[in-house]
Amino acid sequence: MATIIPVLLRLLLLLLPLPLIRDHLWAPSHRRPTPQDDAGELHPIFLVPGVTCSNVEARLTEAYRPSAAHCGAMKGKGWFGLWENNTELQAHDYAECFQEQMALVYDPAANEYRNLPGVDTRVPNFGSVRSFGSKDVFNPEWCLASLIGALEEMGYRDGDNMYGVPYDIRYAPPIPGQASQVYSRHFREFMELVETASEKHHNKRAIILGHSLGGMVALEFVRNTPSAWRDKYIEHLFLVAPTLSTGFVRTVRNLVSGPKDLLHVANTTALSLRPMWRSFETSIVNVPSPGVFGHEPIVVTKRRNYSAYDLEDLLAAIGFSDGIEPFRRRTVARMNYIEAPMVPLTCINAVGKRTPRQFVYWDGNFDDEPTEIVYGDGDDSINLVSMLAFDEEMRRQPGQKGRFKSIKLNNASHGSILTDEWALRRVMQEIFLKRRMVARMNYLEAPIVPLTYINKVGKRTPRQLAPERVYGDGDGIVNLVTMLAFDEEMCRQPGQKGQFKSIKIENATHMRILMDE
Repeated sequence: MATIIPVLLRLLLLLLPLPLIRDHLWAPSHRRPTPQDDAGELHPIFLVPGVTCSNVEARLTEAYRPSAAHCGAMKGKGWFGLWENNTELQAHDYAECFQEQMALVYDPAANEYRNLPGVDTRVPNFGSVRSFGSKDVFNPEWCLASLIGALEEMGYRDGDNMYGVPYDIRYAPPIPGQASQVYSRHFREFMELVETASEKHHNKRAIILGHSLGGMVALEFVRNTPSAWRDKYIEHLFLVAPTLSTGFVRTVRNLVSGPKDLLHVANTTALSLRPMWRSFETSIVNVPSPGVFGHEPIVVTKRRNYSAYDLEDLLAAIGFSDGIEPFRRRTVARMNYIEAPMVPLTCINAVGKRTPRQFVYWDGNFDDEPTEIVYGDGDDSINLVSMLAFDEEMRRQPGQKGRFKSIKLNNASHGSILTDEWALRRVMQEIFLKRRMVARMNYLEAPIVPLTYINKVGKRTPRQLAPERVYGDGDGIVNLVTMLAFDEEMCRQPGQKGQFKSIKIENATHMRILMDE
């Protein structure tokens, strides 16, 4: 009996799928290659962070007319960090000046946004993951810090095969055909960065990952590139908790009462930041789409309810009539643009969190906090209905349907999806999924030990599932052609050839090979 057990164990191991055989039978010297073994195997990856993460520098020219004398202190002194370090704003009592110099002006003649006269801005350190970071001192792990650390453990290095793609948080990325001087330059630089990285790494295509508003930036970047360029340079697009044109209800509160829990500026309130926030194009880019949210009220007062169909009336009611024209001319066009990127796309969202779907300002006082908030499902920011609408649209379009994957992570949140260890691990699995599969398929080394491979044959085995099921030979699960390919490979390798035996048992099935007497 003692001699039979080891034999049975060997037989059982040979029934395992080939990847498991490699992992458990092969000697350490024949283990599968890991990313650390050959970092050159990695596809270059480009990370696009969320809305608050990118730094913004400013330069004040003689054309700048400050509202207060001390706001002109930096005039003529070159570039300085404007949206970069909140403690500096507090230390220099610069919050008021910060809001003035960050503000944008909508130009109806050009149908796009611009800086105030005399204020030049730029986003520094394009291409480096050090170009962005959390502005919240209590949450330093935000802004992809945990993801960057995990990627570094897998062999990625900043500026070599890992790149940061910061952007000006005030501007919304345009859909194809929409004017934007800022993003025309940004997308051109992004394309050049991808091309350079691909050439550096033996023409490997790029992985692009965007989180939150960075997901929208990444998506619009891809959609604004020529299709031939996408085919040549893009390996995969990952959108993690993306804010998309389907919109979400929480943006309405930011418009109405100010960007609560969004912009972390010392010694300010959401209400005091509201004028600056409303001047940003990003303030209206993700308002709820009527096609998704329908006629259900998203803002309720005792005098009137407002649905996604009533957003122009709501903008007027909250004292933001200046937002009506850019909403009508830029945001509505985005809501109606639903073209898929036509590249391999994985969308990863968090669900299972209380997410606002209706705000009640019963007395109509929009300067105050909502008197009541009605919740539904989502990631605490983006509504589930918005995520599902995007999924449905991607699956509807024939060119994208077979290249789209949607993943919902229960009980992660909009921010924690890339900071909670379990959620980050799931995201990392998706990033490396295809690479692991390809590595396994291409890894053909023999174990170089005495090996007997026992299979069953002669049973109808599926070899095609769609559009109709077609059968061939095998054991009912494993195809004969797979068995023979393994046999051939083992017999081909000199060190294994004399130590390999293949046995095929006629008319046994995959499950009963160790049961039938």
